[in-house]
Amino acid sequence: MFRRTFWFSTGVAAGVWATTKVNRKLRQLTPESLAATAANKALDAGQRLKDRAVGFALDVRDNMAQREAELEEALGIHENPELAEPRRYAAIENNRSNPKYVEAPTYSYNRNEDH
Repeated sequence: MFRRTFWFSTGVAAGVWATTKVNRKLRQLTPESLAATAANKALDAGQRLKDRAVGFALDVRDNMAQREAELEEALGIHENPELAEPRRYAAIENNRSNPKYVEAPTYSYNRNEDH
């Protein structure tokens, strides 16, 4: 009697375990779950690619600055401290109060106008 109860309990436990595993796997294979998994993997891949691209850009910038310094030293070029910062020009504002404002000519693009 004890033997039958043991094997019955073991069978019930195995059935519950197998049912739980199968249901969990079925939930993972639903279209919504697959789409969410694919989206998460795409986001992770995009983030890794972005991190690598940023690292590459920083490496290029550092090596470019180093090479420019080497070339300046080899050619004997020394920057003028007054011109160390790059020059920035203010854009001329196109508004009617600006004396340099010129009204842009208007053209008619109606093909039927000349007929």
